[in-house]
Amino acid sequence: MKHYDAIVIGSGQAGSPLCKQLAAAGKKTALIEKRFVGGTCVNDGCTPTKAMIASAKAAYQVAHSDHLGIHIDGYHVNMKQIKQRKDELVRSWRDGSRKGMEQTENLDLLFGEASFTGAKTIKVKLNDGTTLDLSADLIFIDTGTTPVIPDIKGLNDVGYFTSTTLLDIAEVPDHLLVIGGNYVALEFAQMFQRFGSKITVLERGPKIMAHEDDDITEELTKILLEEGLNLLTNAQAVQFEPEQGCIKAIIQENDSRKEISCSHILVATGRKPSTDSLAPETSGIQLDEKGFIVVNEKLETNVKGVYALGEVNGGPAFTHIAYNDYTIVYRNLFEGADLSTKGRPLPYCMFTDPQLGRIGLSEQQAIEQGYNVKIAKLPMKQVARAQETGDTRGLMKAVVDADTRQILGAAILGEEGGEIMAVLQMAMMGGITYDVLEYCVFAHPTYAESINNLFMTLDK
Repeated sequence: MKHYDAIVIGSGQAGSPLCKQLAAAGKKTALIEKRFVGGTCVNDGCTPTKAMIASAKAAYQVAHSDHLGIHIDGYHVNMKQIKQRKDELVRSWRDGSRKGMEQTENLDLLFGEASFTGAKTIKVKLNDGTTLDLSADLIFIDTGTTPVIPDIKGLNDVGYFTSTTLLDIAEVPDHLLVIGGNYVALEFAQMFQRFGSKITVLERGPKIMAHEDDDITEELTKILLEEGLNLLTNAQAVQFEPEQGCIKAIIQENDSRKEISCSHILVATGRKPSTDSLAPETSGIQLDEKGFIVVNEKLETNVKGVYALGEVNGGPAFTHIAYNDYTIVYRNLFEGADLSTKGRPLPYCMFTDPQLGRIGLSEQQAIEQGYNVKIAKLPMKQVARAQETGDTRGLMKAVVDADTRQILGAAILGEEGGEIMAVLQMAMMGGITYDVLEYCVFAHPTYAESINNLFMTLDK
């Protein structure tokens, strides 16, 4: 058995920087990666999807430029070229990260599948067919999650895509049936509609984006419907059957059943932790009822010296949170810091077009937590920059504490919504009250400038 000072399992946005930092600190380190360096973000998530979404937005802008005085007779979507551009970008990021690891002293990069065999001991089934037995004083788990596949009769028989496999399609689906109505599902649905697919989205609940306030959901629903997506709520697929070169889907919608013919299926119903083959319980590591690794506020498991970072620990499933996990763990262990996950900001952005940037509490959450809430709301059609660029879809919304004037949260559904949200996040982190922002001097004409007008609505 080979002993290391530290073993990192998984090369996601926590594991990749952590392994290099450990090695640089003089720790003999092994990084075990089952597939590709970079994790979900680089290979199957942020990088490839946002590259393809950029192509989809270009198609939308070409088709909707008449009101700007630009008249284009037609355009062609080259799906193979879109995929090639995406693949080149992914390879560039992946290969650059791998090269950096291979050039790092004290770091061994091992490609294979890791499984715990005992207390801080691991067996690695290498991709070349051989095995290694390893142990370490410190172990960091960053194995992420994989798509959940619902148990629907006939689904396996007709075949389906996940958010990972759909990235490799080389043709535009004729009719894509999307199972799920949350963030990943909606990004893919809108993207492929813009490429030319007919889209039907099935959401089993009463609205898409179940965790967002109703007014935000209603506004995005309106936007997607205007683009031509078919959004079915209180609806779920109960059976699939092959049918003359296509797929017949039997849908339960409210109290009735109907049939839909589609060409392709995307399953986007959530994700589960990648812990089955890892078998952390063999090492005494505690899992919750869903299989996520249980950690404390410093990201340590119940086994001293074993940490779980990123979404495998059941925390928010965002790249930036995984990276922040790395900074917390490393600084605590090697820089004498006393950091925790408690109270850290949790911003996120859904990259539909327009974007939804979110930070802090929603209106409903603030009410449930007992705040004396005031709501600032401004339609994007009243934002000067939006009028000038010709895209006035969406709205800006902020939730404030009427007693302290502190900003509790914000939802920005609009062009560059994530960037506007980040301005409000900085204000929240610095304790800047909304009345200060109301009269703050922002550059004109910018989207952020309309933060003035957003908070002026509270004076009415």
